[in-house]
Amino acid sequence: MIVLPLALAQFVASYAATTMTVAVTDIAADLGTTVIGVQTAITVFTLTMASLMVPGSKLSDLLGRKRCFLIGLAVYGAGALLASAAPGPGLLILGYSLLEGIGSALMIPPIYILVTVTSRDLTSRARAFGVVSGAGALGAAAGPLVGGLVTTWLGWRASFLLQVLLVAVIVLLAIRLPEPPAPPREKRFDVTGAILSAAGLFFVVVGVLQAGTYGWLVSRTDFAVAGVVLLPSGGLSPVWLFAGIGAAFLYWFFAHVRARERAGREPLVPPGLFRDRVTGLGLVTQHVQWLVLQGAFFVVAVFLQEVRGYDAIETGLMLTPATIGILGASAAAGRMARRHSQRRLVRAGFVLTVAGLVLVLVLVRAESGVASAVPGLFLLGAGVGIMLTASVNLVQSRFPDSAQGDISGVSRSVSNLGSSVGTALAGSVLAGTPHLGGRSFALALTTLGVVAVAGLVAALLLPASD
Repeated sequence: MIVLPLALAQFVASYAATTMTVAVTDIAADLGTTVIGVQTAITVFTLTMASLMVPGSKLSDLLGRKRCFLIGLAVYGAGALLASAAPGPGLLILGYSLLEGIGSALMIPPIYILVTVTSRDLTSRARAFGVVSGAGALGAAAGPLVGGLVTTWLGWRASFLLQVLLVAVIVLLAIRLPEPPAPPREKRFDVTGAILSAAGLFFVVVGVLQAGTYGWLVSRTDFAVAGVVLLPSGGLSPVWLFAGIGAAFLYWFFAHVRARERAGREPLVPPGLFRDRVTGLGLVTQHVQWLVLQGAFFVVAVFLQEVRGYDAIETGLMLTPATIGILGASAAAGRMARRHSQRRLVRAGFVLTVAGLVLVLVLVRAESGVASAVPGLFLLGAGVGIMLTASVNLVQSRFPDSAQGDISGVSRSVSNLGSSVGTALAGSVLAGTPHLGGRSFALALTTLGVVAVAGLVAALLLPASD
């Protein structure tokens, strides 16, 4: 019963991140705004959640893991309720983008902390992480399908009311969760570190999100602010302007936490956390997994809608083999953890994922039948499902209970950044081709395959530590 409310919360957060994409047109028409305005709300949600994940995780040590989880749920539910009643884009951004984003940043890190500190051993932890990871992947995959059904039958506001209902159920279940004793901590929150880390992640994610419009290297169009062209078409892409600002803030952040630690005060994140080789490589694999998963889902969805003319519901159904693969692998996580090391499972997951991408490239054509995508999507889902559980278990289990507030926020930030990069990378490849067709989608999937191979290399470099 402990894992059920945690898995449901992860499902809701992942669902919210993808379900809005199929309701953009309906929301824009109902609120009297533009598609760009609704897409801005989606972007702000992503930015808010990613920017505040590390501070949100640290607050779980100060407020208590269970209390922080419940506060996050309350904020999230209030945001969903406000968004469901929004008469215009302003309240939609306040409810969905800001409150749901803040709520996600408060409730997601405690999910992984509570799983880690309440599990007795590596196997039971893997089983619990399998359920949570499977729920998260299911939410991401089911978001467009469920969102399409709800929007078509009941309207887009019902999708937010569904989230409110789920949050209420989760709160009732979570009240019975045990409250693990918080580690002894300095009770002064590192506000400066929180601001610097949030600003750094904010600008990095903003930069990544520009890639779909402007490209990664050379800007496809003028980049202007308030009518002033800052970067002309053909010049450097604004991706690197924002990424550079983000990198400067993150450098300042690391200098700050080192100075704070030398002064004998507790920093937002201990700098020594990043010097561990297993942790560093494990975080890389987490980043790549979410990048490949979200990027592949995006490419396949656009291919089905633009080339085959599928609607949102049909597209969601076509992604079902990947969802089944993820859920099957996640359900078997406990058994696999008893028989194999986490390092071996991460490697096997990458091999299956690469094989799945290759099968999709080889078998799927504009005129091919529905069944052509099933083998590749299933292997892709199974590979990612194996990795999602194993890599999280590998990283989280590396640290004692007292350090879970530190590693959980970093781990979730890395994963969220991977999701953003995956969609932006795939979108930029598609946008960079003159006409959407088989070759442009093949190029996008090939790019994701190369990234997956890089993830496999990182997995092969993992030392035998588990």
